[in-house]
Amino acid sequence: MAALVEIQETPTWKKALGYIGPGFLVSVAYLDPGNLETDLQAGADHKYQLLWIVLAGLGFALIIQSRSANLGVATGKHLSEHCKTEYPNPINYCLWLLAEIAVIAAEIPQVIGTAFAFNILFNVPIWSGVLLAGLNTLLLLGLQKYGIRKLEVAIGVLVLVVGGCFCSVMANAKPNVEEIMKGMFIPKLSTSSATRDAIALLGALIMPYKLCLQSASKYFLLESALALFIAFLINVAVISVTGSVCSNPNISTENKNHCQNITLNSAAFLLKNALGNWSSKLYAVSLLASGQSSTVTGTYAGQYIMQGFLEFNMKLWLRNLLTRCIVIAPSLVACIIGGPSAASKLIIIASMILSFELPFALVPLLKFTSSEAKMGQHKNSKMVTLILWTLGFGSIGINMYFLGSSLLGWLTSNRMSKAAAISAAMLILPVIILYITMLLYLTFKPETPTTNPLECILSSGGSSGGDSTRDRENNDIQRDTEIQLEDI
Repeated sequence: MAALVEIQETPTWKKALGYIGPGFLVSVAYLDPGNLETDLQAGADHKYQLLWIVLAGLGFALIIQSRSANLGVATGKHLSEHCKTEYPNPINYCLWLLAEIAVIAAEIPQVIGTAFAFNILFNVPIWSGVLLAGLNTLLLLGLQKYGIRKLEVAIGVLVLVVGGCFCSVMANAKPNVEEIMKGMFIPKLSTSSATRDAIALLGALIMPYKLCLQSASKYFLLESALALFIAFLINVAVISVTGSVCSNPNISTENKNHCQNITLNSAAFLLKNALGNWSSKLYAVSLLASGQSSTVTGTYAGQYIMQGFLEFNMKLWLRNLLTRCIVIAPSLVACIIGGPSAASKLIIIASMILSFELPFALVPLLKFTSSEAKMGQHKNSKMVTLILWTLGFGSIGINMYFLGSSLLGWLTSNRMSKAAAISAAMLILPVIILYITMLLYLTFKPETPTTNPLECILSSGGSSGGDSTRDRENNDIQRDTEIQLEDI
């Protein structure tokens, strides 16, 4: 009589732990120094009024990330790989170049933020901090040789450090909890400056290169939701700190001046004067952790972009070093010539570049996930498609408004002569026309006929007749994939 072998099923909590990690790699992109500076300014100018923008922005980010994950699971390809097969070579090279510029633009706040952190903690000159920032992330990436899980744990710890530091400072600042809840759930834009800052805040939250990361199943989706919830709480803490400090009726004249034009560097002086030296040190530690964790995400995104568009792989440490060398040049020049003020302005320019490039990742993603040819039965439903395109174009419109108003303000400023403004406008106009033309092309281009790789496997398996082993394998693939897609 054959002995019965009892197979013990893996507990659910162990399965869930196996999927924890990638979501935190994605979530740190919502906590980079560029986000922190935008949060600090939003709190200083409008107290807690714009917290609902953070809630809505991260909610939309979660939906978009889930669609990106759905695309990967249903087709076995990430976004840049689909762009490679969908568009002709000239368009692909343009999309690849724009994506690389987006990664570089996202790296600028991380390098400058890390340099500010070194300056606050160790009195290192900012230009020297920029050089150090170009190398220290290589140490973090070195953890990967011990396994990707070690790197994910390190990133998770850095995220918790950022959160712990800001929550400690927030506890000492004692913000009004009732006002925070109102700002979080009652939409309000009382002034034109609040509208402008809301647009900047939303633009900083939804960045194009983030859409090239993420894979998914039920646990990945839940973990991403948890990671983004932690990111949301940290963003709330950052806004609440400056909202509480800058709205204090007894604030000093010096601190009031810091609040009017707050930067990553001046925020340290503000917190030091208002709450004590320890708060500025905690802020610097969180800034350092934010810069280190965010750059790892950018490195991985850059690798996916290069692999997808060019079918070319590069070692991660070399990819990081190359990107950092490109980023260091403008950051170093800005710090040497203009000091902290010029470095902060460079962060604003980088944010504008990211806003400019968002449609070139978002539009293809929405088209691909709504395509029956690519997604089969797992494409977005009509209702989901309508909601996503509405949110997508709303987000794009907001970013374009922010970009356009910023450019218009720059052209009409008194610092530029009339002749120089006209010359600049003549140079910018063709770029705007090309930009709109390419966006319309991506939106309305007829779909390239394609076949879902999973369907090819299943059809080839079905035509083999008596190959029962292959049939069973194909059934397993189909069942596993459908379970994952249902989970998403």
